[in-house]
Amino acid sequence: MRSARLTMTGGSLVAAGMIGMNVAVYAFNVIAARLLAPHEFGALTALFGIILVGTVAGLGLQAVTARRIAVDRDRSGPIISATVRVTLILAGAVGVVVAVSTVVLTPALKLDSYWPVVLCGAALVPLTIMGAQSGIAQGQERWGALTAIYLGNGFGRLIGGTAGLLVADTPTSAMVGLAIGSWLPVLAGAKLLVGHGTDERISRRPLLREALLSTHALLAYLVLSNMDSLIARNRLDEHESGLYASGLILAKAALFFPQFVSVVLFPRLARATTHHARLRAVSLVAAFGALAVAATAALPRLALILVGGDDYSEITGRLWLFAVAGSCLAIVHLLVFDALARHAHGVVVMIWTAVVAVLVSAYGLDVGLTGLVVTVAVVAAVLATVVYLAPLKPRQPVREQ
Repeated sequence: MRSARLTMTGGSLVAAGMIGMNVAVYAFNVIAARLLAPHEFGALTALFGIILVGTVAGLGLQAVTARRIAVDRDRSGPIISATVRVTLILAGAVGVVVAVSTVVLTPALKLDSYWPVVLCGAALVPLTIMGAQSGIAQGQERWGALTAIYLGNGFGRLIGGTAGLLVADTPTSAMVGLAIGSWLPVLAGAKLLVGHGTDERISRRPLLREALLSTHALLAYLVLSNMDSLIARNRLDEHESGLYASGLILAKAALFFPQFVSVVLFPRLARATTHHARLRAVSLVAAFGALAVAATAALPRLALILVGGDDYSEITGRLWLFAVAGSCLAIVHLLVFDALARHAHGVVVMIWTAVVAVLVSAYGLDVGLTGLVVTVAVVAAVLATVVYLAPLKPRQPVREQ
């Protein structure tokens, strides 16, 4: 009973933190859209895409750190010490790789200067460190600290990015502020990385290898959950791609809101020796999804207001399909983290297979707007079913020295 109460409290805290983070990020996007010319806002949005891909390394590090601490709490000190060493390597590598990629990405994104992409690399250094801090807080089930980190991330972007735009209304200035603001979550979680000195030393190589494997799995999921927006832009005419983009607002809401479940239950999934913890987690996410679909189907006009208003009224009757797609992807998200919690990295093969299935269906069958969202929903549902019914056997972790 006490465990259930703690889970509810942790879930409420983390949910509030994630909602606050997303609201702050959304507020910055609104401010940027108002202060920048349309073509400059388009450039800034593209830069956000670079940061989104780059943060996968931090998410992978978070998953590995949380899993190791959750299953071996008695050795959290040595684990955190090894995590700090790996984090410094990974954060520096991500920052340098992205910064150097400016020679390719700048002309590809039609940017006026090399500096915005370099600043993306600078921002990803603290964001990767934030991943390690989040993993420590998650593994130790310190939900208050994790909530502070999430809020720091959202408000760091809002305050830093807005300050940069007020200095000069350019994407470069916005990225300077965002790169500085990205240190706010690191400051919020600074205590998590210190005070863990110990005579026992764990090799960083297995941890680094596991972090890279987790990053690969999360990258595959990122591709799966975002590829339809690119397909829509490429395959549909401008009008229909705009309608699809508005529907995606609802799909992303259905996808992102239940993610606090995987964050809070991750330590239990890592320690679980039966399927009960996973069944409970999947049931919670599925319940949120069913609620989102039912609400959208019952109140389509209200849903339309949330995704853009009357200009997008043509898609009103199909919004519930986007809620279905987002909800199915939310279940896949939970199951991917369940696989990472069990050290079962073979799940990445299934995800890439799903990516190929979406591509083949979208281009081979020449689907339209409705066909594309149905394709994503069906592929995600099949993937979730396969992963759940045919779970991969986890490797037994070796006690490392």
